[in-house]
Amino acid sequence: MRFFTQHLSAAIGALGEFQRRLTGNLMTITVIGIALALPAIFILALDNLAEVSQDWDGTPSANVYLERTLSEQEQTALLSQIDALSGITRSVLISAEQGKTTFAERTGMAEMLNLLEQNPFPAVIQATPVNTLNPDEVSALVGTLADLPGVEDVRLDQAWLQRLQTIVDLASRATGLIGALLAIAVVLVVGNTIRLDIENRRSEIEIMKLIGGTDAFVRRPFVYTGFWHGLMGGMLAWILSAIVIAVVARPANRLAGLYDSGFALSGPWLADGLTIVATGVFLGLVGAWVAVTQHLRRIEPGEGT
Repeated sequence: MRFFTQHLSAAIGALGEFQRRLTGNLMTITVIGIALALPAIFILALDNLAEVSQDWDGTPSANVYLERTLSEQEQTALLSQIDALSGITRSVLISAEQGKTTFAERTGMAEMLNLLEQNPFPAVIQATPVNTLNPDEVSALVGTLADLPGVEDVRLDQAWLQRLQTIVDLASRATGLIGALLAIAVVLVVGNTIRLDIENRRSEIEIMKLIGGTDAFVRRPFVYTGFWHGLMGGMLAWILSAIVIAVVARPANRLAGLYDSGFALSGPWLADGLTIVATGVFLGLVGAWVAVTQHLRRIEPGEGT
């Protein structure tokens, strides 16, 4: 019970000291909040992007772009020819007019498209290969489709997903590195704040040591000062992350819709926010502990006399 009372008293006392130097402490909290929010925002965005590849069923779809000179009968005949291929499980013809209408509905650019003399969209056959094909067999099938008369180009939608995964992997490593550097920065910021606090209370510390105060007793309020800095900085980072995600979500989701993606930027959820706050508390405690342990060794009673 005494142990709990001592820590509670130290925590409340540290909060009181925090209020006495409110301006400087608020600046420190702001720096911590921004430093924690930056990697948190990137991690949340990467988690959302990772869900795109996880939700993909693994079956690529080939978009077969037809020559504009083909008549409707020739397009239908080509659809039947593609549908009859052994490696194709399903094929759908999207006419040029359907493509134009779909694009106009999703982008709101119907008036601009109507100003064009010709429809800029070609007819497309969406062909889905059977899911038992390996990558080499899929590539061979794409070559077969490209060689068919009346086919202008063939694009496999698996390519963009592979590029996305590569980008996500690269961004994840970069975010991890940046996050580590910013975590070190938070520890240094808290440590420097505690160092200044120790210097300002040097005489008080010497008196406490002179009357028998242990290092643990002297250290405790400074460690809780780091705790409050980390806690409030983490809460600020949570708020900043939520604001940024909310501002970016709508245009990001609209962009994803243009690519027929189910991607929806969201978060941070409760677990994400608690993780951010816990990280802030941990870094605050580490920074305070390192700083106070280092500087208390240099302060002994009667040193300044």
